[in-house]
Amino acid sequence: MRYSREHKQETHDRIVKKASVRLREKGAHGIGVADLMKEAGLTHGGFYAHFDSREALVIEAFAYAMDRSMEHWRKISGEVSPEKRLALIAETYLSALHRDNPGHGCSIPALGAEIARESPKTRKAFAGKLDEMIEMMTDYIPSLPRKAARKQAIATLATMAGTMLLARIAGSSELSDEVLKAGRDSALDGAKREPKVAAVKKAKQS
Repeated sequence: MRYSREHKQETHDRIVKKASVRLREKGAHGIGVADLMKEAGLTHGGFYAHFDSREALVIEAFAYAMDRSMEHWRKISGEVSPEKRLALIAETYLSALHRDNPGHGCSIPALGAEIARESPKTRKAFAGKLDEMIEMMTDYIPSLPRKAARKQAIATLATMAGTMLLARIAGSSELSDEVLKAGRDSALDGAKREPKVAAVKKAKQS
């Protein structure tokens, strides 16, 4: 039976969506192609009708997960004023709900360490999405010059991802909650803090 182009694209998208969840749950090497296809309700033999290689699926699944994170950030940030957006993202990110649901969370703490060991092609694709995420966070710091805002965005994202990684290592425990709180306080402080360059400019203008 021959399927329409639309049906094939729908199937392709379903595989990517399922794979993005399972990869975040199990790791880049914690689940094989056969299992990923089974998750999507398909046979192993149909894999190469959609992807040139396992790496191609992994790259698409990573990109899908990163895009969903940014889509979620846009949705929640639209509910508050511009100066509160970055703080809201940090607070939502560093939650027990995110910690306990890696399959539907950010790819950076879930897969970052593994990505660093992947092929240059995979790392390049992931780095591109990481830069998009940083640029988006930079947009949420409108009160600073672009260069200073980007530096702050990188520091805040690093704090968020590192905190989530440590919290998951500690599991659902008092230590994990302590790590989340410490990281949240640090990320929120960083999101609200004005770099010295901004403070100096304000002083000169007053």
